[in-house]
Amino acid sequence: MNLKKAIKTIVITALFAMTATPSMGQDLLARQAPVDRKMKVADTISMKVNYTLAVEETMEEWTNTFRRSKALNDNFRIDLRGFKMPCDSRVITSNFGARWGRMHKGLDIKVYTGDTIRSAWSGKVRIVKYEAGGYGKYVVVQHYNGLETIYGHMSKQLVREGQDVRAGEPIGLGGNTGRSTGSHLHFETRYKGVALNPALMFDFRARDITDDYFVYNRATYERQSAEATRLRGKRGNGGYTREEVTGNKHSYNEVTPQKAEQASVSQSAKLYHKVAHGETLYSISRKRGVSVDTLCKLNNIGKNFKVRTGQMLRYS
Repeated sequence: MNLKKAIKTIVITALFAMTATPSMGQDLLARQAPVDRKMKVADTISMKVNYTLAVEETMEEWTNTFRRSKALNDNFRIDLRGFKMPCDSRVITSNFGARWGRMHKGLDIKVYTGDTIRSAWSGKVRIVKYEAGGYGKYVVVQHYNGLETIYGHMSKQLVREGQDVRAGEPIGLGGNTGRSTGSHLHFETRYKGVALNPALMFDFRARDITDDYFVYNRATYERQSAEATRLRGKRGNGGYTREEVTGNKHSYNEVTPQKAEQASVSQSAKLYHKVAHGETLYSISRKRGVSVDTLCKLNNIGKNFKVRTGQMLRYS
């Protein structure tokens, strides 16, 4: 009898357990449901916050004059293919690097007022602005290879912010606006907001890129940049003819009177001479092929004026 009761108790207990399992499962689900709803709300909020932050960051980069400089990786590669030269000039008048006590973050390329300036690669125009004390009328273009190019001192901008441009498409005209001492193009190449020497990528004399890819290495960059400037940087001190600027003739030696006369006829831009140590008005006049009277008249000085090293004198 006791055995029968025990078996009966076990069977009844098992039946209760079987019938209770669904309800217990439902209770668990019921208790979990509010947690799931809360997590879903939290995930939604998180997604909205992240999206808002991403939009704000994008908009901040889009509206800033230049992207905020970010730490570069030790090594990376930039695809330079599909390029177009930003201008027809073959002459660099100022190198990348320290200049007059400050950092010159690009190359100055000799162009004449009205010369066509083109986008170096396809991309989107991010900024079209005027800066009286700096870049003058300038354009910033973002490219699909990660670079951003800057074109300064233009006489006219031909694009608008947000416009898609193709490589080689005109974006402006050469000029002498902003902080400039003669018509030229200030050209910068930036990656993640960091200015890199354009001579590492462009050979203006050959009107070509240096390679299909530019490979950055933090440990060797400074040496690479210095070598690029030596090979492809500024040569000579001005007085170029238009043939030398846009043609195949490369004679960057001391300016003769005949050459200076040709330069003054072929270009309307003002030309300046940076005074070197030991130079005088008379040595400068011989070098530039102009008279001392002309130098005095253009600079509103007398013949006995003592020039200073580093001083800029107009000679045309």
